[in-house]
Amino acid sequence: MTGVQTGPDCLPCLRRQGLDAIQFATGDIERRTQALREVQRSLDHVDFALSPATASQRLHRRIRELTGHPDPYRSVKSRSTMWARELVPELSVLLERVQDPLEMALRLAVAANSLDFGAPGGADEVLEPRLPLDVEHHPFHGDVREFARAVAGAREVLYLADNAGELVFDELLIRRIGAERVTLVVRGGPVLNDATITDALESGLSDLVPVMTNGSDAPGTLLGDASDAFRRRFARADLIIAKGQGNHETLTAAAADIFFLFKVKCPRVAAHTGLPQGTHAVLRSAHRSGTALP
Repeated sequence: MTGVQTGPDCLPCLRRQGLDAIQFATGDIERRTQALREVQRSLDHVDFALSPATASQRLHRRIRELTGHPDPYRSVKSRSTMWARELVPELSVLLERVQDPLEMALRLAVAANSLDFGAPGGADEVLEPRLPLDVEHHPFHGDVREFARAVAGAREVLYLADNAGELVFDELLIRRIGAERVTLVVRGGPVLNDATITDALESGLSDLVPVMTNGSDAPGTLLGDASDAFRRRFARADLIIAKGQGNHETLTAAAADIFFLFKVKCPRVAAHTGLPQGTHAVLRSAHRSGTALP
């Protein structure tokens, strides 16, 4: 299966991303207005041959230039992390009570992918505080036993993070995978509310596992745009866990054994995966699993 390409139906999402980022970046009305006009002009000429991650990367680079703000979502990301950390005691108790803590941690990690300001709904949506009670009943697609077997057999796991705040839930899963085998990968530069080194430090996850960046500021994993160090680790890993729709969009065709953990957030990805929009998905890449994605 090839990667997802940008389509006309991506434009409203990109436009909203641009508006949110500009509003977060500056309160100066004149600068906002100028930036919005520039964003609109750029969206009129989007190359539909690009992946959504590449289109978004170019958009947000331009917004940072126009507003002079190096990380428009900085304060929003910090608030997301603080909110998530407040849930840790409740989640820890929940995981001690369930029959299969790995499965529950997996479901929570996937559900936490809702904390995505680049998806439809964007900065207006946050995870609901009752998430830990609802996650077992949310539409879910994936083979938990296959995931458990793959994790048990892997010596080196590369965990590709997605969003800030979401990292707190990732820690719950990483602890059950075995932190001694895991290296966390974050974005190489700010884009949307995607996690960077700063967010890994704020979450506390950097105290548990080694953290490296992929060297790129795309909201996904563009191997051609990534650092040599990351590409070497990517090729060496026994197993890759890739969080988020952006990583799924960009790594579907990669020659690696990957479990994609994400919420299906838009019609384009729903059509690409064959899963209803809103589904919490755990999909294994066809390259090493021997099975095709749905």
